[in-house]
Amino acid sequence: MLLKKRIPMKYVLGKIKVEIVLVLVYTMVFEVLHHYFVNLPVDIPIAIPTMIGTIISLLLAFKSNQAYDRWWEARIVWGAIVNDSRTLIRQVLTFYKDPDMSVEASEFKENFAKRQIAWCYSLGQSLRGRDASRPLEGLMSEEEIKYVQNHQNVPNAILMLHARDLRNAKKDKRFNAYQQVEIDNTLSRLCDEMGKCERIKNTIFPTTYSMYIRLTLCLFIFLLPFGLTSVLSWFAIPLITAIGAAFFLIERMAIHLQDPFENRPTDTPVTTIANTIEKNIKQMLNEYQSEFDIIKEFDLMEEPKMVEKDVYFVL
Repeated sequence: MLLKKRIPMKYVLGKIKVEIVLVLVYTMVFEVLHHYFVNLPVDIPIAIPTMIGTIISLLLAFKSNQAYDRWWEARIVWGAIVNDSRTLIRQVLTFYKDPDMSVEASEFKENFAKRQIAWCYSLGQSLRGRDASRPLEGLMSEEEIKYVQNHQNVPNAILMLHARDLRNAKKDKRFNAYQQVEIDNTLSRLCDEMGKCERIKNTIFPTTYSMYIRLTLCLFIFLLPFGLTSVLSWFAIPLITAIGAAFFLIERMAIHLQDPFENRPTDTPVTTIANTIEKNIKQMLNEYQSEFDIIKEFDLMEEPKMVEKDVYFVL
């Protein structure tokens, strides 16, 4: 994700270096042929490339808006994942019945929290076409990792493990029916958000639309020297190159934004967001565990109170 306010010009121009070179070579060849080898006038009214440029501007504006909408939708979905991940762990920590403050309950909560962290990292890697089971080491047990590796959709398998532990805890009366429904609703929202990300990932932006824009843009660059060479002469070379670079940059920007999960600098920062979720969940887990340790220590230090009774003597 590009987070710097100042993006190096080398990085920007590097995305369209091939197009810039082609436009520069074409314009130079045109000027050389026009001034030294062609005696016939080749000028055309400047209004013709102007109309084509206006059409291209409208098409690029529409494409850029649609591409940004896809990118922004992906960011909104991951914002919802942050909120629901915090909600899920809060529900597990506060709903789980553990009057004895047992080690079993502490392990259940810790495993549930680490598994949710693993789900966030796994979902991001899955959307980017990488090994989704790689981030699971250190966050899940070997048995659970083997289980999810047998599934094509690793994040979905992790949600299944969440549901399994929730069902077992309900059987052990650690959650009541209403609490189970609330936690299951949170899991359903996480599953829905995962599906939205997969929809954005798998829905391809219309290829014909991009192809028509590129063909129209090439026609515009091809006709532009015919309208400017008689006015600007050799100065048309840098001007046409700059105009072409501006249009190609806008087109390339739209292409990058339309796919927010392709592991590029312009992607939605899923790894950074997952890292934020990890920090929040671990802090919640540590604070809750510290609170129970203090309560347990206080109970051990408290001395039993003597019960006073009235004694009556019968004379």
